[in-house]
Formats: sequence, structure tokens, C-alpha cells
Amino acid sequence: MRYSQRITIINIRKPAHKNINQELQWLGSSLGLFNLRDKDKSCFRIFIELIKTTKQNRPLTSDELAYKLGLSRGTVVHHLHKLLDSGIVVPTKHGYILRVNNLQDLVDEVEKDTIRTISELKKMAKEIDEGLGL
Repeated sequence: MRYSQRITIINIRKPAHKNINQELQWLGSSLGLFNLRDKDKSCFRIFIELIKTTKQNRPLTSDELAYKLGLSRGTVVHHLHKLLDSGIVVPTKHGYILRVNNLQDLVDEVEKDTIRTISELKKMAKEIDEGLGL
């Protein structure tokens, strides 16, 4: 596991109608991956491309992502850093790939990370309270 990881969960209303694109947008937004500043949905598009190639167990380089999506390499690298920081994407020798093979496993892994982090926070809070005599 990485030294630090940003875990973000945002409680957003689910899409009212079944629409795979909206559901994927909701999932990523709920994980704090996408924001309003990303006007052309670059991060979402990168996320989708990584989902597609995960089925093939094939990592993508930042250059491949930039070419496929018509984005600058700088934009791709910027969004990859966010996805890496979240722990959702991992680097490999040959590029980047989703941490696990499907979205349900991905959410399960985020849940485990969150529980592990909360457990560490509780432990540290107890030690601090004891140190302060509280």
C-alpha cells in the first residue's frame, strides 16, 4: 500500500434513471474523483478508459491515454495523479491500471482502506487521550 492515500466518500443522490454513463459518473463522483472544474470530463474519460482495459488486464501509459482521448499528456498525468492518490489506480511497469478487476471489488477495497484508516485514527486518538490524561 502507498504511504499516503486520499480516501474521499461523497454522499450524492443516485441517478433517477438507469443509464450506465450517469451511473459511472455517480460512482466516480461519490469516490471524489471528479469535480466541477473538470469541464471536459477528462478524469471521467480516463477512468472509463482504464475500466475498459482492466477487463483485458492491460495497463495504459499516459501517452496512450492522451492519444486515445485527445488530451494533452499533462492533463492525463494530472488526473492520473489524482487517481493514484485515491488508491483506485496503480502504476505498473508498463503503465497504469485499475487496482482491481471490477468496480464491485474496487468499492470493496475502498471500504477496507476506509475501515483500516478509521481504526488507525481511533487507536491514535486513544493514545493521545491517554497521554493527555483524558
